Order: sequence, then C-alpha cells, then structure tokens
Amino acid sequence: MDLNTVLDVRDARHREPWRPGDAWLGGGTYLFSEPQPHIRRLVDLSRMGWPPLSWQPDGSLDIAATCTITELSRFARTLPTAAAPLFEQCCRAFLASFKIWNMATVGGNLCNGLPAGPMISLTAALDGSVLLQGQDGATRRLPVTEFITGAGLKVLRDGELLRSVRLPARALECRTAFRQASLYGLGRSGSLVIGAGDPADGSLAITVSAATTRPFRFWFSLPPTAAELRAAIDGTVRPDEWFDDIHGLPAWRRHMALLQAEEIRRELTPEEHR
Repeated sequence: MDLNTVLDVRDARHREPWRPGDAWLGGGTYLFSEPQPHIRRLVDLSRMGWPPLSWQPDGSLDIAATCTITELSRFARTLPTAAAPLFEQCCRAFLASFKIWNMATVGGNLCNGLPAGPMISLTAALDGSVLLQGQDGATRRLPVTEFITGAGLKVLRDGELLRSVRLPARALECRTAFRQASLYGLGRSGSLVIGAGDPADGSLAITVSAATTRPFRFWFSLPPTAAELRAAIDGTVRPDEWFDDIHGLPAWRRHMALLQAEEIRRELTPEEHR
C-alpha cells in the first residue's frame, strides 16, 4: 500500500531529532499493509548492520530487532539446544508467504504487540527481555511480558527503539511443548500455549498468548497439579484479558488455553508427578 502521507524516508544511521509523525521502519510488512495517516516520516533501520543473531559470553542469545523470520528460522535449524524446535514452530505460526518471511522482522512483530504475534509468544515463553534505546542513547531492559501491556499496546516511549531481544542460556536448554489453535485450518492463532521444562531444577513455565490480550507466563518451582495450573491461570487472567475478535470469542479462547495448558503440563511432567 502506498503511504501517501509520508513525505520523507531517513537513514537511521544518521541520527536526527525525533519529531511528531516519525515511525521506525524495519521490514515494513505491517506499515505498508494498511493506511497510516499519522505518519509523515519513516526512519529506516535496514542499514544499521546489526548482526541478526549473536551469542553472548554467558551463553544467552541476542536477536536483533531487524532479524527477519527467515534468518531466525535458518539459524534455529542448527541451534544446538533443547529449545531449538520451538523457534521453527513459532515461525510457522506466522502462516505467511516466503515474501513476508523474508521481510518481516522479530522486532516489528514485538512492537506491533498483537495477541497472535508468534515472536511475542516465543520470546515470552523463553523468558526473553527486550533492550530499549531512547533518543538520548540511554537504554533499559524489560521482560517481554512487561513490554506488551495489552492488544497492540507496549511501553515504548516517544522515539524509543527496540534494539534486540535476549534469551537466557538456561531457557534455551529447556524442553519445550507447543500448542496452537485456530478457528480455521490456516487461520490466525486463537490460542497459543508454550511450556518450558527446566532440566536444571525441575521447574515448569507455561506461557499463554494469542488467547489473551498480552502474554502471561506462569512459573512453577515444581510441576503443578491440574487444579493448581487451572487456578493460577484463572486467578491471574482477568475476564477482560481474554481476547475478543473475529478469530475467536473470549469463552472459546479461555477453554482452548486451559485445555492446551493441561496437555502441556502432562507432556512435560514426569509420570510419577502427574
């Protein structure tokens, strides 16, 4: 779609004062998908030269905001960690063409803040944190579960940039389980639940997304019982936080999320502790 209100496109390498009507441009798959009448200038991040994926000294993994879905998928195929299959599962949850995969970015998916955003699901489930950079160069780090505050809502300040997402080494060694539900065979996720079992201490984290307006991560020091898991979800997610749109009613989304969470609990819990 032509954005006929855009008057200029600037290279992000040339730092200029942020002004009303500015917007960061990553892959552009969302920006150019519908009218953006409030945007007057695009600040293009594509030439920043950030490594798409990089290992840190402590074994954690940094994913640049400009990393495309294609780059993430290719990288994950050789990822030597237990959680590697989850990357491809979440990439496939895009249900998008190869053209979108080659352009859409991890950072863009997070900054859109949509409930069905699979990169939100992936990074929240693996205890990810975002690195945010302000116009003055100051940075701050927040858990993904705190970065997204509602459907399409995030804590970005005016002119602030999502620089990267960090996944801790310990989370990458977790055994994972993935469940996705949609009203249609190839439809947008109505519920997406991910489990991560930590072999180091036996803890279990279950992350509910797509069914809710924002991602919820439930961490248990020991695998919970079915009743404990259900109580944790129902006691935390408010009735108005079950998402409601044409892709699923709140009651259906809650039902599917609870069903999927229990399936994952059983899959990742040793038989003697179920």
